Parts: sequence; C-alpha cells; structure tokens
Amino acid sequence: MYKILFTLLLALVAGGIWWLNRMDDEPYTTLAPADFSQLLTDSTDIQLVDVRMPDEYTETHLAGAKLFDVQNPLFLSKATSVLSQAHPVAVYCRSGKRSAQAARLLSEAGYRVYNLDGGILAWQNAALPVEP
Repeated sequence: MYKILFTLLLALVAGGIWWLNRMDDEPYTTLAPADFSQLLTDSTDIQLVDVRMPDEYTETHLAGAKLFDVQNPLFLSKATSVLSQAHPVAVYCRSGKRSAQAARLLSEAGYRVYNLDGGILAWQNAALPVEP
C-alpha cells in the first residue's frame, strides 16, 4: 500500500516539475496590462499587433495597432511580410488565447514577442485607453 502511495506521490512531483519546466519554455514573454502598457510607452520601435478578427478590431482596439487575424490561414505570411524582425512585436487579442498562439508562431519565425496577458479585456479592466 505504501509503495503505491509513494509511487503516486513521485509521479505527481515529476509531473509538476515537468509542467513548471514547460511553462518556462515559452518562446515569448507574457506581460500584465500595466507592464504591457509600460512597454508600449517606453519602446519607440515596438510593433503593436491585434490578432483578432476584423469586426472585433473595428469595435475597439489599442491605438496604433496593426490587424493580422491569427485565425486567417495566411496570418504568418501576411504578418511577416509587414513586420520587421529588427523590432519587438507586442500582440494582443480579446482574452489572451489567440495572442498566445500568434506569439508562439511569430517567436518561432524569429521575432522577439510580448503577449498581453488577459487580452484587451484585461487591458480595459485595468482602465487603460482604447480606440473605438
């Protein structure tokens, strides 16, 4: 009985360590809204990208954001044809899920990427400005 419990405990610990290591392997940086805002303020060469759908962008977006819908099959080719690898890219979506996908794709393509944690919803909850 103790062997089984000990084995299960070891498996849980090993799984936890694996998960923590996996989290550190993200090829991009995720920032809270205040830190993301500071990045946009401090960096003169940041490329801000909204990865939502066009109708979401039209409704509201961050000032100066370029739109590249990550759900479009041509997302990566369209984005890489416009964005410079010499400058960092800041991405956001509605809640952070699509922007994490975009951040991974762009990072794997050689860009230095920052992802807005919680997306534009978290940004608005932090009372940060948006454009209509």
